Amino acid sequence: MTREILFATSNQGKARELKEAFKQAGIDVEVKTNADLTNPPHPVETGRTFEANAKIKAHELADFSGMLTLADDSGLMVDKLNGEPGVRSARYAGEAHNDAHNNAKLLAELGGVAQNERTAKFNTTIVASMPGHFEQDLVVTGQCAGEILPGPRGKDGFGYDPLFYVPEKGKTFAEMTTDEKNEISHRGRAIKKLLVELPAWLKQFE
Repeated sequence: MTREILFATSNQGKARELKEAFKQAGIDVEVKTNADLTNPPHPVETGRTFEANAKIKAHELADFSGMLTLADDSGLMVDKLNGEPGVRSARYAGEAHNDAHNNAKLLAELGGVAQNERTAKFNTTIVASMPGHFEQDLVVTGQCAGEILPGPRGKDGFGYDPLFYVPEKGKTFAEMTTDEKNEISHRGRAIKKLLVELPAWLKQFE
């Protein structure tokens, strides 16, 4: 029987990456998102860490839906900006989650900074929560190192993808296919860990 999993997000780009990873791993699940729910809650991400914010989302949506729920919190940490925008990556330029404004603010903050000092890393922390068993959350983290370009490159991806350049690939995230990105991205690496650890973690609830 196909297990339904809720991915607590409205971001269909993220959902697509997760669905593809499950499919390639041969794990038979049907991934739902907040778009499949009627009037889902909108958790307020007050945490100071990626893990804290992911747990806020996972717990609230698991309670609401009664489903095994995955939630992630991802962000860009720029060395020259002391780890900013960090947990505020999606809201860097304001609460409206506007990618173009966020990218413009990041480029402005790094104005005049030499390319070799524009190092950064993306972080994703994923939390898996079972309703009523939040003390047994599964937590995995992945990171990818790169640098911030002075201007966008590429048409795919979302968020800071057009600015995040990965030297080992010679491309930005926005220039990569979904498969290429999943292979080396922070979210891809976190999802790989999740796929390894999830089956054993689920056994305790059988």
